[in-house]
Amino acid sequence: MSRAGFGVHAAARRWRSAASAAGLRGVLIGPAVLAVVTLCVAAQATPATLRPDEAAPLTSVPGDAARGRAIVGDRNKGLCLLCHSGPFPEQPFQGNFAPDLGDVGLRLSPGQLRLRIIDGRQLNPHTIMPSYHRTEGLLRVAPAFRDKPILSAQEVEDVVMFLTTLQGAKTPRSTP
Repeated sequence: MSRAGFGVHAAARRWRSAASAAGLRGVLIGPAVLAVVTLCVAAQATPATLRPDEAAPLTSVPGDAARGRAIVGDRNKGLCLLCHSGPFPEQPFQGNFAPDLGDVGLRLSPGQLRLRIIDGRQLNPHTIMPSYHRTEGLLRVAPAFRDKPILSAQEVEDVVMFLTTLQGAKTPRSTP
Protein backbone atom coordinates (compact mmCIF):
# COMPACT_ATOMS: atom_id res chain seq x y z
CA MET A 1 0.00 0.00 0.00
CA SER A 2 1.33 3.44 -0.86
CA ARG A 3 1.91 6.23 1.62
CA ALA A 4 -1.11 8.01 0.16
CA GLY A 5 -3.27 5.10 1.27
CA PHE A 6 -2.08 5.47 4.84
CA GLY A 7 -2.91 9.18 4.64
CA VAL A 8 -6.46 8.45 3.56
CA HIS A 9 -6.95 5.96 6.39
CA ALA A 10 -5.53 8.43 8.89
CA ALA A 11 -7.89 11.12 7.59
CA ALA A 12 -10.82 8.72 7.93
CA ARG A 13 -9.85 8.03 11.55
CA ARG A 14 -9.74 11.79 12.21
CA TRP A 15 -13.20 12.23 10.63
CA ARG A 16 -14.65 9.41 12.72
CA SER A 17 -13.05 10.90 15.83
CA ALA A 18 -14.46 14.34 15.03
CA ALA A 19 -17.89 12.84 14.35
CA SER A 20 -17.79 11.01 17.66
CA ALA A 21 -16.83 14.23 19.45
CA ALA A 22 -19.75 15.97 17.74
CA GLY A 23 -22.14 13.33 19.09
CA LEU A 24 -22.49 11.47 15.80
CA ARG A 25 -21.39 8.05 17.07
CA GLY A 26 -22.04 5.21 14.69
CA VAL A 27 -22.58 7.51 11.73
CA LEU A 28 -20.44 6.91 8.67
CA ILE A 29 -19.12 10.35 7.91
CA GLY A 30 -17.04 11.63 5.04
CA PRO A 31 -15.22 14.89 4.50
CA ALA A 32 -18.14 16.64 2.78
CA VAL A 33 -20.60 15.69 5.53
CA LEU A 34 -18.15 16.74 8.21
CA ALA A 35 -17.68 20.12 6.50
CA VAL A 36 -21.45 20.63 6.40
CA VAL A 37 -21.84 19.66 10.06
CA THR A 38 -19.04 22.04 11.02
CA LEU A 39 -20.62 24.91 9.05
CA CYS A 40 -24.05 24.29 10.58
CA VAL A 41 -22.66 24.21 14.11
CA ALA A 42 -20.78 27.46 13.43
CA ALA A 43 -23.95 29.03 12.01
CA GLN A 44 -25.88 28.36 15.23
CA ALA A 45 -24.19 31.21 17.07
CA THR A 46 -26.07 32.80 19.92
CA PRO A 47 -26.49 36.59 20.23
CA ALA A 48 -23.65 36.70 22.78
CA THR A 49 -21.19 35.29 20.22
CA LEU A 50 -22.17 37.58 17.35
CA ARG A 51 -20.15 40.60 16.43
CA PRO A 52 -21.64 43.71 18.02
CA ASP A 53 -22.40 45.38 14.69
CA GLU A 54 -25.92 44.96 13.43
CA ALA A 55 -27.29 45.97 10.08
CA ALA A 56 -29.50 49.05 10.10
CA PRO A 57 -32.84 48.91 8.27
CA LEU A 58 -32.45 49.14 4.51
CA THR A 59 -35.63 51.18 3.99
CA SER A 60 -37.66 53.71 5.93
CA VAL A 61 -40.77 51.59 5.39
CA PRO A 62 -41.26 48.93 8.09
CA GLY A 63 -41.38 45.35 6.91
CA ASP A 64 -44.62 43.45 6.43
CA ALA A 65 -44.66 40.10 8.25
CA ALA A 66 -47.22 38.54 5.88
CA ARG A 67 -45.10 39.34 2.82
CA GLY A 68 -42.03 38.10 4.69
CA ARG A 69 -43.72 34.78 5.48
CA ALA A 70 -44.61 34.39 1.81
CA ILE A 71 -40.96 34.96 0.80
CA VAL A 72 -39.65 32.48 3.40
CA GLY A 73 -42.12 29.84 2.19
CA ASP A 74 -41.59 30.52 -1.53
CA ARG A 75 -39.48 27.78 -3.08
CA ASN A 76 -38.67 30.00 -6.06
CA LYS A 77 -37.76 33.24 -4.31
CA GLY A 78 -36.31 32.83 -0.84
CA LEU A 79 -35.64 29.08 -0.79
CA CYS A 80 -35.30 29.34 3.03
CA LEU A 81 -37.07 26.04 3.62
CA LEU A 82 -34.59 24.22 1.45
CA CYS A 83 -32.20 24.29 4.44
CA HIS A 84 -34.30 25.54 7.39
CA SER A 85 -37.43 24.19 9.03
CA GLY A 86 -40.00 26.11 10.98
CA PRO A 87 -43.65 26.51 11.87
CA PHE A 88 -44.93 26.01 8.32
CA PRO A 89 -47.32 23.03 8.47
CA GLU A 90 -48.48 23.62 4.90
CA GLN A 91 -44.93 23.27 3.56
CA PRO A 92 -43.77 19.69 2.99
CA PHE A 93 -40.12 18.72 2.80
CA GLN A 94 -38.57 21.35 5.05
CA GLY A 95 -34.83 21.33 5.49
CA ASN A 96 -32.91 19.99 8.44
CA PHE A 97 -29.56 21.30 7.33
CA ALA A 98 -29.59 24.72 9.02
CA PRO A 99 -30.97 26.04 12.32
CA ASP A 100 -34.70 25.76 12.94
CA LEU A 101 -36.49 29.08 12.49
CA GLY A 102 -39.20 28.35 15.08
CA ASP A 103 -37.62 30.52 17.78
CA VAL A 104 -35.26 32.70 15.77
CA GLY A 105 -37.08 35.84 16.94
CA LEU A 106 -36.00 35.02 20.51
CA ARG A 107 -32.41 34.18 19.62
CA LEU A 108 -31.53 37.07 17.30
CA SER A 109 -32.34 40.77 17.19
CA PRO A 110 -33.78 42.36 14.02
CA GLY A 111 -30.35 43.84 13.23
CA GLN A 112 -28.65 40.48 13.61
CA LEU A 113 -31.27 38.80 11.41
CA ARG A 114 -30.88 41.53 8.80
CA LEU A 115 -27.10 41.15 8.74
CA ARG A 116 -27.39 37.38 8.25
CA ILE A 117 -29.84 37.84 5.38
CA ILE A 118 -27.96 40.65 3.66
CA ASP A 119 -24.58 38.91 3.86
CA GLY A 120 -24.01 36.16 6.41
CA ARG A 121 -20.33 36.03 5.47
CA GLN A 122 -19.79 39.12 7.58
CA LEU A 123 -20.48 36.91 10.61
CA ASN A 124 -19.17 33.58 9.33
CA PRO A 125 -16.87 33.70 6.30
CA HIS A 126 -17.43 29.97 5.71
CA THR A 127 -21.23 30.00 5.72
CA ILE A 128 -23.01 28.38 2.82
CA MET A 129 -26.08 30.58 3.25
CA PRO A 130 -26.43 32.82 0.20
CA SER A 131 -26.02 36.58 0.45
CA TYR A 132 -29.55 37.71 -0.31
CA HIS A 133 -28.81 41.40 -0.81
CA ARG A 134 -25.07 41.69 -1.53
CA THR A 135 -24.10 41.89 -5.20
CA GLU A 136 -20.39 42.73 -5.26
CA GLY A 137 -17.56 40.25 -4.87
CA LEU A 138 -19.64 37.19 -5.80
CA LEU A 139 -18.16 34.45 -7.96
CA ARG A 140 -19.73 32.39 -10.75
CA VAL A 141 -22.93 34.42 -11.10
CA ALA A 142 -24.91 33.87 -14.29
CA PRO A 143 -24.88 36.97 -16.52
CA ALA A 144 -28.65 37.40 -16.17
CA PHE A 145 -28.28 37.73 -12.40
CA ARG A 146 -25.13 39.85 -12.11
CA ASP A 147 -25.48 43.01 -10.02
CA LYS A 148 -29.01 41.99 -8.99
CA PRO A 149 -29.73 41.04 -5.37
CA ILE A 150 -31.83 37.97 -4.66
CA LEU A 151 -34.11 40.06 -2.40
CA SER A 152 -34.84 43.77 -2.72
CA ALA A 153 -34.28 46.05 0.27
CA GLN A 154 -38.01 45.99 1.09
CA GLU A 155 -38.16 42.20 0.78
CA VAL A 156 -35.26 41.91 3.25
CA GLU A 157 -37.20 44.12 5.67
CA ASP A 158 -40.33 41.99 5.17
CA VAL A 159 -38.41 38.78 5.95
CA VAL A 160 -36.79 40.36 9.02
CA MET A 161 -40.19 41.51 10.30
CA PHE A 162 -41.61 38.00 9.85
CA LEU A 163 -38.64 36.26 11.47
CA THR A 164 -38.90 38.50 14.55
CA THR A 165 -42.43 37.14 15.08
CA LEU A 166 -41.12 33.56 15.35
CA GLN A 167 -40.74 33.23 19.09
CA GLY A 168 -42.24 29.82 19.76
CA ALA A 169 -40.75 26.42 20.32
CA LYS A 170 -38.59 24.70 17.78
CA THR A 171 -40.27 22.50 15.20
CA PRO A 172 -40.39 18.84 16.24
CA ARG A 173 -38.44 16.65 13.84
CA SER A 174 -39.60 13.24 12.74
CA THR A 175 -37.18 10.39 13.24
CA PRO A 176 -36.67 7.70 10.61
